[in-house]
Amino acid sequence: MTHGNAEKGRPGQTFDDFLRDQGAYEKTTEQAVKRVLAFQLTEAMKRQGISKVEMARRLCTSRSQIDRLLDPAHDGVTISTLSRAAKAVGRELRLELG
Repeated sequence: MTHGNAEKGRPGQTFDDFLRDQGAYEKTTEQAVKRVLAFQLTEAMKRQGISKVEMARRLCTSRSQIDRLLDPAHDGVTISTLSRAAKAVGRELRLELG
């Protein structure tokens, strides 16, 4: 029984290998990282009682920019902005090469 256009991988292939074979690894990884960062920032803001308006004030930006920053689907956020946002909630942005 087949399931439509489902792609079959190689035996023993990891999901990362499959994504690389499909040419989707980098995009998928970027989206996952952005979702995690948006979630972590939102949770830190909730714990500290920081509204979007207050976050915008702390970052000297607009509320709509904060909406984009916290939107996991919006990929136009710079590392500099993420670092400033992390500092605004008392956290530190850490990046590493794997």
